[in-house]
Amino acid sequence: MTKVTISKEQGNDWIDKLWKWADENNVPDLHLKWVEAFEVEYHEMEMTGVINKVKCWRGLPRNKEKLLSLTKLDLVGNQLTQLPKEIGNLANLTELRLDGNKLTEVPEEIGNLTNLSKLWLSFNKFTEFPKEICNLPNLTYLNLSYNHLTKLPKEIANLKNLTELDISSNGLTKLPKEICNLINLVYLDVGVVPFTASEETNQLTELPEEIDNLTNLTELYLSYNRLTKLPNKISNLKKLTAIDLSYNQFTELPKEVCNLTNLTYLNISGNKLKKLPPEISNLTNLTKLYLSNNKLTKLPEGISNLTGLTILDLSNNQFTEIPKEVYNLGNLTKLDFSNNRLTELPREINNLTKLIRLDLSNNKLTKLPEGISNLTGLTILDLSNNRLTKLPREICALTNLTSFGLSNNQLTEIPPEIGNLTSLTELCLDNNKLTKLPKEICNLTNLTELCLRNNPNLILTSEQKEWIEILKELEILKEKDRDVFMGGVFIDVDDDDLSGR
Repeated sequence: MTKVTISKEQGNDWIDKLWKWADENNVPDLHLKWVEAFEVEYHEMEMTGVINKVKCWRGLPRNKEKLLSLTKLDLVGNQLTQLPKEIGNLANLTELRLDGNKLTEVPEEIGNLTNLSKLWLSFNKFTEFPKEICNLPNLTYLNLSYNHLTKLPKEIANLKNLTELDISSNGLTKLPKEICNLINLVYLDVGVVPFTASEETNQLTELPEEIDNLTNLTELYLSYNRLTKLPNKISNLKKLTAIDLSYNQFTELPKEVCNLTNLTYLNISGNKLKKLPPEISNLTNLTKLYLSNNKLTKLPEGISNLTGLTILDLSNNQFTEIPKEVYNLGNLTKLDFSNNRLTELPREINNLTKLIRLDLSNNKLTKLPEGISNLTGLTILDLSNNRLTKLPREICALTNLTSFGLSNNQLTEIPPEIGNLTSLTELCLDNNKLTKLPKEICNLTNLTELCLRNNPNLILTSEQKEWIEILKELEILKEKDRDVFMGGVFIDVDDDDLSGR
């Protein structure tokens, strides 16, 4: 590292300029702040997230001693449109957070920050990759996601120590072969985070043939591009544990992927697959497999070899039955067959005793097997939008259920054993043909969401009406078909149900 020596006058001069810039741009003094960190897992069947409050140091110190020794600078969300060249004098910086601003460029002097190892520039307005960054030899982490980049410079190859590169949600149409010189990369994201509406999406139609140089890569995210094939040599990336090919234009799962035997996560949802190759059976380390939004009607026999699977998503396909191979996957905790064409659920479903979540919504089921009662670990069961006319009493043995979806069926009654499901917080019975509810439903004192709308002949007993009022801590509804959220509880009912017909 080159030592930078600054005279007292020079030091005061650049420091004063930096402080003046900070004052003009409403950058606060260094302070410890509680911020809400939204941690999201978006590789599940649906986006899940939790907001945690964490402490972090924000702002630019107005104390000279603190400024000169500063190692981490956080200027997130300050609406900055430019950075002063004096920022290049903060020679001890190792981390610089500039995400959530309006930057279109960075000063050349940022290249003086030779100790910088992590740099965040996401959610800005860059249309070109800042070449100045390529002069940061110790950079290990770079995030330029959610900008408007259309290409990357060849100079990106200078970032020899880079281990994580996030350039997702831009407008890239091609990756330069020089990116494949970043042989220390373990994480590369050129996709899109699917739970947000981005102005930009990358539009890659191919990957550079030299991608097999990235032998240390463990995670590769390529979602929402225009890929139709992968380079043959991608199968040399033996350390890959996660690959996301979702929402591209594949008509088949590339066989090269089936040689990546260390994969634990594979997502090829949102393509045009009609079948899977038998070689998928090679991926015996898979724990999460996402195949939703394709045109699959069956699975290869070899899928039953993937006994380590815990999550299997086959929603939005064209299955008329659950393939028998699925029943051999005894470690499944989440199974999604929603939006298919299933007409029956065979008793073999009871083999999947580790299931926690089962989604069979939007099918054509008319009945359920008694064996479903063996799935005692279920906490979420969605059977909405089917053709069920009755529920087997045995289903009420699933006492760990917290969410039970039965909307849009043809149910005329609910078994009294429903009262055993005392862990329920969400029960959806809207759009059925119910005329009454069993008195035992009043045992469900943990409900926070109850949906009864559009059961035109439903009559509640006085006890049930009182139960609803007490449970919700609200006044009787006055407006028909009104959605109400009060007292921490959501009610979705018709006014007549509460007014006493």
